[in-house]
Amino acid sequence: MHPSLIYQGFELMLYGMGTVIVFLTLLIVCMTLMSWVIQRWFPVTRMPEAKPLRSPAHTTVVPARTIQIIQAAIDQHRKHLH
Repeated sequence: MHPSLIYQGFELMLYGMGTVIVFLTLLIVCMTLMSWVIQRWFPVTRMPEAKPLRSPAHTTVVPARTIQIIQAAIDQHRKHLH
């Protein structure tokens, strides 16, 4: 007796999904094991944090003409929105 086409498809699906699940489980186990080995025998050494250098206070003065140009552009943009 020949198995039906549906049965063959179902069997193929189970073998394929089983293979993927086994592969992914094995991959997760191997990655976890490698992570444990690396952390165990090659620990990360922390470097002391460097103190930030003091930079001079940057006070940028924007010229009045530039402020007027920016304000005019904003006003023009707002006119087109209404």
